[in-house]
Amino acid sequence: MALKRQVRLECTECKHINYLTKRNPKSTPEKLELKKYCKYCKKTTVHKETKSK
Repeated sequence: MALKRQVRLECTECKHINYLTKRNPKSTPEKLELKKYCKYCKKTTVHKETKSK
């Protein structure tokens, strides 16, 4: 069974949390960093994983 954890992705420019996704902490121990579209900035920016509650 794959151990997947839900993570939140936050825009690095405007600091809004725009996306929820899942990742396996055993296969990718470092924090996720993806280029995604931010509807608040209206452009593609880097989104970083934030602390989940």
